[in-house]
Amino acid sequence: MAISLCVFDAYGTLFDVNAAARTAAADDPRLIALWPKLAEDWRKKQLEYSWLREIMGQYADFWQLTGEALDWAMEAAGISDTALRDRLMALYGELPAYPEVPQVLTTLRARGLKTAILSNGAPGMLADAVRSARIGGLLDAVLSVHDIARFKPAMPVYALVAQRFGTLPDEVLFVSSNGWDAAGATGAGFEVAWVNRAGLPMDRLPYRPAHQLSDLGALPGLLSA
Repeated sequence: MAISLCVFDAYGTLFDVNAAARTAAADDPRLIALWPKLAEDWRKKQLEYSWLREIMGQYADFWQLTGEALDWAMEAAGISDTALRDRLMALYGELPAYPEVPQVLTTLRARGLKTAILSNGAPGMLADAVRSARIGGLLDAVLSVHDIARFKPAMPVYALVAQRFGTLPDEVLFVSSNGWDAAGATGAGFEVAWVNRAGLPMDRLPYRPAHQLSDLGALPGLLSA
């Protein structure tokens, strides 16, 4: 069956999760050498906390987890500064899209495909990111796990796509920069493209995505093949 819907993960796939720390470092000398590690720890803990809370059955929205992950990352970096924390969180609320994103979404929609986000992000933070990146007009829906208080890669999360669009799994191309998310979406029956921006090895998980891209720019070509 032909693909009729492209569903994207948000953070790390459409939105540059390193931009907050990188931007803050531009006017804070303390962060010039520290920001890459700070950004890495922040993202790592943000994801770890989502997985652990899913296992524990202790859901909290992704904005709370983002703040708690930043607290850990700042402490690990030896930084205690409430004003800096507030600035970093504010910057995370307005992450830019990767440069190729607007054109890719425009191309897909010009071909008659529907486009959507399915994210661990809380509704408010997703709305802020979409608005800041100016891609709201290029999306048919922004779906959040908050509606069911679960986190990816739990299988019920991927079912939100069919609930919203009424599609069959093989009508959906799911796109994520996270290997674990690409595996989860494959297990849910979607055709999956893993955007492997960092050139990482494939995760050793029960499911493997059908496609691997270095960035989103190759996506329209993949769909034409």
